[in-house]
Amino acid sequence: MKLDLQLTELTEKLRLKKEAGKTWIWDPIRRKPLVLTPEEMVRQLLVAHLIDRMGYNPNRITVERMIKVNGMAKRCDILCYDQNFLPWMLIECKAPSVKISEGTFRQIAMYNLPLRVPYLLVSNGPDSFCCAMDYEAEDWQFISSLPRFGEGIESHQKTGEEE
Repeated sequence: MKLDLQLTELTEKLRLKKEAGKTWIWDPIRRKPLVLTPEEMVRQLLVAHLIDRMGYNPNRITVERMIKVNGMAKRCDILCYDQNFLPWMLIECKAPSVKISEGTFRQIAMYNLPLRVPYLLVSNGPDSFCCAMDYEAEDWQFISSLPRFGEGIESHQKTGEEE
């Protein structure tokens, strides 16, 4: 179930500058300018969406966080923490030209092995998909909207049964 996040409407919220022949984008989480790439644009639009539209606490969001997966160091694009600073939603960003595929979901599922977050989100900008995880049943389901900050998974499980 594809989400309609309308990320391009947030473009004016981004801080861009051209310098030395490159375009830079300000990352409010890491508090530094980064070279603008298509994937970075998606990442920053998602951060703006989470904070400005969804009310996520910016102090509970990390970007390019190092995690260990099967003993190997990996970097996840965005990791959101709940009110208790427990990993809550893992986000994988792709450039708009990269099609969201089974491989994308395998990648985020692999990153989630040590975290076991309640929610997984994959986005390339125009296409975004969010899953609610059910570890007890060893299952997951696509949900029709992003969870509000700190929202429990139970509300989405009820919604999923009605659809």
